[in-house]
Amino acid sequence: MRKSWYLSSVLFLAITALVGCSSSPTPTAAAAAPLPQPTTTQPQPQQTDYIASGPIVVEDQVDLAAQRDGIVAEILVEAGAAVKKGQLLARLDDRQLTADRDAAAAKVRSTEADLKNWEAGAKVAQSERDRAEELWKANIIAKEQVEKARYQSEATDYEVERQREDLRYEQETLRSLDLELEKTRITAPFDGLVARRYVRVGQEVAKHDRLFWVSAVGPLRVKFSLPEAYLGRVKKGTALIITTPDAADQTHQATVMLVSPVVDPSSDTLDATAELRGPYAGLRPGMIVNIRLQNPQ
Repeated sequence: MRKSWYLSSVLFLAITALVGCSSSPTPTAAAAAPLPQPTTTQPQPQQTDYIASGPIVVEDQVDLAAQRDGIVAEILVEAGAAVKKGQLLARLDDRQLTADRDAAAAKVRSTEADLKNWEAGAKVAQSERDRAEELWKANIIAKEQVEKARYQSEATDYEVERQREDLRYEQETLRSLDLELEKTRITAPFDGLVARRYVRVGQEVAKHDRLFWVSAVGPLRVKFSLPEAYLGRVKKGTALIITTPDAADQTHQATVMLVSPVVDPSSDTLDATAELRGPYAGLRPGMIVNIRLQNPQ
């Protein structure tokens, strides 16, 4: 009986220990480090080129107009001809003016001769005056004779002055006729090309009538507009790329030379001018070209 009780006690203790071990809390694993959260990056807007269009212009381009009435007597150039500054392009009939000018030149020569004559007479009158004053001091002649010599000398001096003014008048008349003669000669105001001819030989023209259209060939410039947002971002020296609609693969370089400091309120744009850097192959004044501003900052 004792032995049976002892075995029962050992078995109870073993079961109790086993139950205690299974019910004890098991240690938890260490907390795992938090996983990094994925960061989302906003796509940056890509900067694009600004494209505009505008005409090619030159600084020197003008319609030559008649400066006086007349008849076209001669035409020396045709449209497309290259001309130099001062080259004669056409001539109006100047026969009447030439005759008037020659008459005025003769009048100038005549007045010059009269002036020399009066200047010589003034010297004689002055000599007579000095002689009379010496004789009067020596009590040889009366005072009235001295005064007469003085009056004659003064009168001669006035005649000399009048002749000098007449000569100035005749000289200015001659100069005026020379200027009128120059107006009958139509000359090129600068180096360039005759873009158009408006008149023909024998045609009667009035003052301010157009005769020729003359255009320089360089430097070439292009005018275009920029949005208001580009104020301060495009300035003098900014590089541009120029292309033509018919040859988009051929590019030309240009540099901004002027940006208007004010905004046009009607269109919210800025006027800009750029100058092309040579060569100008394929480009002509008046052409419309495309202007590309690369990645404006």
